[in-house]
Amino acid sequence: MALYCVGDIQGCADAFDRLLSHIGFSASRDTLHVLGDLVNRGPDSAAVLRRCMALEGSVHALLGNHDLHLLALAQGVRPPSRRDTLAGLLHAPDRNALLEWLRRQPLARSLVHGGEPLLLVHAGVLPQWSPSDVLACAAEVHAMLHERHWATFFREMYGNRPDRWSDGLRGADRLRVIVNALTRLRFCSADGAMDFGSSESAATPPPGLMPWFDVPGRRTRGTLVAFGHWSTLGWMSRDDALGLDTGCVWGGSLSAVRFGGTLAEREHCRVACPQAQQPG
Repeated sequence: MALYCVGDIQGCADAFDRLLSHIGFSASRDTLHVLGDLVNRGPDSAAVLRRCMALEGSVHALLGNHDLHLLALAQGVRPPSRRDTLAGLLHAPDRNALLEWLRRQPLARSLVHGGEPLLLVHAGVLPQWSPSDVLACAAEVHAMLHERHWATFFREMYGNRPDRWSDGLRGADRLRVIVNALTRLRFCSADGAMDFGSSESAATPPPGLMPWFDVPGRRTRGTLVAFGHWSTLGWMSRDDALGLDTGCVWGGSLSAVRFGGTLAEREHCRVACPQAQQPG
């Protein structure tokens, strides 16, 4: 019985199937967590969702920024981007079932493996948040997506302000900060002010900023956080942070980690991917 996490698939259904074959994934025996961005920019987003739905119970997913974009686009709240490759999904005969399944997915999960806690997010966590704070904040957005008028949420979700967390935030501002942190964060300041202007390597942060996982005093530092979203970061394996986006859609690879008896026992599993889009 093996535990896996996999980085951003982004509609690369063939690579996903090849990765499952490469690791010998067994739905009756193994568990796999997809860390968000299941869809968009790759050639077959619908097939990725169908595969995850067929393996529901053994494959679990998080919502990433591209998954939220798809939901907003399907509701007519956002216009398509020139890089989008979602038309096939939006015109599929099982469109409604695919979108409904996606809407049910959370923005964060936690589990215990080998007696140790593992926190799963798509992008990052703010330094002020403890692991329980991350889950509670994610649950607020999850609850909003299950309300009767859930589509109205997307009209207020987009924007870069407020750029930092406060316990006193309420309403749309509060949810926007949560979504931005969990699905878009890469760099922030020491006091947690988020930056969304740079997606460069963690080795060259903008002045006054640092990768979210390097902020001194981060309250999740004692818990391993697995995440995707940052293709220019690539594979990163530390005691407290595990980066799994290795640029599948850009012609890199689709990566998974297989945990052994403990979280420290890790095997990097990957398959090569044809380039679906040009960076930049």
